[in-house]
Amino acid sequence: MKRILFFVIIALSLFVTKSHSQTEDLFNGKDLSNWNFVVDGNKAAPEDVFSVQNGVILVHGNPFGYMYTKKKYRDYTLELEWSWVDKASNSGIFLVIAEVKPGNPFPNGIECQLKAGNAGDFVMLGGSDLDEYVAPASGRPAFPVIQKREASNEKPVGTWNKAKIEVKGGKITIYINGALQNQGTNKVKEGHIGLQSEGGPVQFRNLKVTAL
Repeated sequence: MKRILFFVIIALSLFVTKSHSQTEDLFNGKDLSNWNFVVDGNKAAPEDVFSVQNGVILVHGNPFGYMYTKKKYRDYTLELEWSWVDKASNSGIFLVIAEVKPGNPFPNGIECQLKAGNAGDFVMLGGSDLDEYVAPASGRPAFPVIQKREASNEKPVGTWNKAKIEVKGGKITIYINGALQNQGTNKVKEGHIGLQSEGGPVQFRNLKVTAL
């Protein structure tokens, strides 16, 4: 009996360890050492646009640009929180970034829009595409959009919103504050994750990636 109990404990321990190791913190609460940066036209030093203050990531919003993970990710759930600093503005979460161009703030990748009132829209950046997108008769715009499914469920300025995004086998599913807002299918299945500077100050915290 003791021998059986011993092996059960070992098995449970290995299971818990394995489960825990599948979740990765993208932000350690102290610095941005596991991120790279792109600033539009190299108009400013990255540290003047992206910084850590009071244990959260502060993205100043100007000039345009983005910070992106040094690693690429495939088949995962991304969870994070964002909050506007003083007024509602614009930002985004970049997914499956396939190509990074120095000085170009719009990589080849899919954006989960965070612009106030539009959180959950898809924006196709840098020539990226989603199977569900149908171009209008007038032609494909520079930044095609697939609008979110439901009305905005964002929280007021100064409070924290939560995004949960699943990327699996090219399918991207977006939840904003618990509500399913969008789904799309991308041919690119692996890439960097990014946070956008576009408009005004925004804070991010509790960034976690869990492998699927």
